[in-house]
Amino acid sequence: MKILFDCRYTRFPRHDGISRFTSGLVTALAKLTPVTMIISDKRQLEMLPDLPWVMAPSPTSIAEPFVSRRLNRFDPDVVFTPMQTMGPFGRNFGLVTTVHDLIYYENRTPPRDLAWPIRLVWRLYHLSWAPQRALLGRADAHATVSETTRKLLVRHKLTTHPITVVPNAVDLQVVARDIAPTPDLVYMGSFMPYKNVELLARGMALLPGYTLHLMSRADDATVQRLTDLAPAGSLRFHQGASDEEYAEQLSSATALVSASLNEGFGVPLIEAMAGGTPVVVSNIDIFREIGGDAALFFDPKSPESFAAAVRRLEDTAEWQRRSDRSHVVAGRYSWDRSAAALLQALTAVVETRSQQTARRGPQPVMPEAKDGRERPLAPRR
Repeated sequence: MKILFDCRYTRFPRHDGISRFTSGLVTALAKLTPVTMIISDKRQLEMLPDLPWVMAPSPTSIAEPFVSRRLNRFDPDVVFTPMQTMGPFGRNFGLVTTVHDLIYYENRTPPRDLAWPIRLVWRLYHLSWAPQRALLGRADAHATVSETTRKLLVRHKLTTHPITVVPNAVDLQVVARDIAPTPDLVYMGSFMPYKNVELLARGMALLPGYTLHLMSRADDATVQRLTDLAPAGSLRFHQGASDEEYAEQLSSATALVSASLNEGFGVPLIEAMAGGTPVVVSNIDIFREIGGDAALFFDPKSPESFAAAVRRLEDTAEWQRRSDRSHVVAGRYSWDRSAAALLQALTAVVETRSQQTARRGPQPVMPEAKDGRERPLAPRR
């Protein structure tokens, strides 16, 4: 089985969420079966494992709708992409696409790093379910990172194809904690409206003595807005911490916190719990799935609920119980397990297509073409 793995979303010189998913999954999948990566820029190879690769246009280029024709020349049995937007027209191979979440149907503000034409298309795409249904209908099967998102795909009837849960896992190098918690809280994530970081800032007024460490890069307007909502000195903006700085901050914090209103997964939860740092998060479906009985939950519309959940961890026994349980819950997630689930999905697609071809029977061929090669006859209309 020849597998092509779409690595064109790999970001350099530093991973983002999709990029980490790509790198972690292709590395683990290559332990199980031969894999060839698809890249669009040779600089991406610095962020990827040492595997065979082929070149294709950038996924944001005008050629993307027809990229499958380009990939046909490599004669794959199946192609996996970590997004759902690979151009399917003219493909001769199995295709498995990925839906990470459906966040932008409720929160239509696109990522700021996209060019304005892409941002416009993004908004238009998310005005209706119809484009999503049409796009997913052109693949053979789909992966998604959580059971929560799988249920949403089914609920909204976005596809009739098989859906396999292929979860995210931990890339961050974490170690078991050996120090007592400090009155520090950690937030890792963007500052888009659905992240609801403003509630965390307001909640700091009810948590005197605590410091909220905001690890991601924030623009000046965001810094000012959040600073105005919180007591003086209660927020610390790290403006894009390295993995090492992030891991060090987690290793001494009371908890990782998030008031998000919508997510597709929750990688920071796994990163924190893997090192024994409890998580205090909004009471939404996906966080209940990921955090399980290790997490503490609060009403994402109530600063008082947030502060009360944090204060539960001031009980040393409660903090230790949550820390110990966090190790267990985080252990459910690994790239090896995710790769095994993905390989089953890819194999099923190849087998199904092979069975469909066998049922159709051999294609009639002309005895001799002008260039000396046999060619299929066109089907009769």
